[in-house]
Amino acid sequence: MPRCEGRPPPRTVKWLDEAVASGAAATPAHPSRGAIFDAIRTDRAGPVAVRLLQLTRVDDPSVRREAMDLLQSSAGGEVPWPAAAEAALARLTDPDEQVRRRAARLVVYAGRRDLALTALGELADPVVRTVLADALGASVAHLRADPLASVRFLAHLETLRAAPPGQWPALDAALLADARDAARHAEDIGRAWGRVLHRLGRERHTYALVARLLADPATRDTGAALAREACHDWRAAPVELLPLLVRHSGREVGPRLAEALTTASISKAAMRVHGALAATVPFTPYPATRRSRSGPSPSYDGPSAAAVLAAKPVGISRLGHAPEIFGALLDAGPLTLRQAAQLYNLTFRRPGRTQAVCAPLWLRHAGPAALPRLLAHMTPYLGEYDVGEYYLEGLAAMGRQALPALPAVTALIGRRTRIPVNSSTRDGETAVDECLLAAALDARRAILGRRSMTTGPATNQ
Repeated sequence: MPRCEGRPPPRTVKWLDEAVASGAAATPAHPSRGAIFDAIRTDRAGPVAVRLLQLTRVDDPSVRREAMDLLQSSAGGEVPWPAAAEAALARLTDPDEQVRRRAARLVVYAGRRDLALTALGELADPVVRTVLADALGASVAHLRADPLASVRFLAHLETLRAAPPGQWPALDAALLADARDAARHAEDIGRAWGRVLHRLGRERHTYALVARLLADPATRDTGAALAREACHDWRAAPVELLPLLVRHSGREVGPRLAEALTTASISKAAMRVHGALAATVPFTPYPATRRSRSGPSPSYDGPSAAAVLAAKPVGISRLGHAPEIFGALLDAGPLTLRQAAQLYNLTFRRPGRTQAVCAPLWLRHAGPAALPRLLAHMTPYLGEYDVGEYYLEGLAAMGRQALPALPAVTALIGRRTRIPVNSSTRDGETAVDECLLAAALDARRAILGRRSMTTGPATNQ
């Protein structure tokens, strides 16, 4: 087995057997995993690839599963891998269900959609047929009359994806009719359904479908999954759906409903409106989040602030505690030419946190004439998930002087959908959007000099 400090010897595959059997190859940071992908990327006919294909036929089902996972991770891209597809095809009748599931996906991912479609038409195993249909996507849209409910559901969902509005009611009815039986073999149909509805912009229709699904105990889990997806996609969804989720939870909240309730609780508006109702059912609320700060800020006076800047170059582009440092200097009097040059570089050299916190300081130094240029630098970044809060706080610090930026702030508040965010989980992405929304509301209040607003969507007031 390879050691952490190096790759395994290229002409032996004993390490591969050990890495797969031990589970080390499934660990993202383990060197054996990278070594496997490197070797296959270099030569799909080499000893590592050949041995991995052989491992799909060993007696231990856990090894077969891991081999399938590694092959699938290596099979992506535009170039088909016929050998991997053939190995997967041979395992579509494996006695282990998880191996069969992985094999069905691998046939498609390895570039042999033709073999997958043939297998879909010939095999009877509902699990394999469902996974094949899911992996094939749009290629199964014609199977709306298939005898298996899960395949019909996926076919109708693919049809809905590109259907004109006039066809939506009939497709909704077909999906509702098959939802209960489809969930027996298809995984996460509520989430998949939600993604399609979101792409179509069908917010109100989603809420109606959630209500229908939650009302039937047989489809309640699917309804909860669809509700959770809606809360991830639309800002108003938690306010709309949290009462429904509570109503259908009962004394013991099932896992799907608990997940949906936790996601809905991320919404500050939902908890403000329905917090007392949510407290009547047992679930774990999402922990309150806001951008972490590095503890209390130090205090500066004019001389100490000047000393800090004197030790920094004129071309400085980042500075911790810039508001406190320059604030102390501006309180004491005008900046020196060198200090002004430093503040200029901090404000205009590059976008990011430093620019956001220094923009109000430059406005104090340069006066109202600098405002158009500052706002031109700030407003494009208000919706950026990593720095948007800082820019919004910068506008808030400017107060009424930032009035020309109000339309951009109002547009951010008025979004129906969540801001696209790159985070490790969908709940985490939703929480980031909530933080941006809260910062935007704070900025609007500061710009208008009011404590509360009466404009904008009701859920975002």
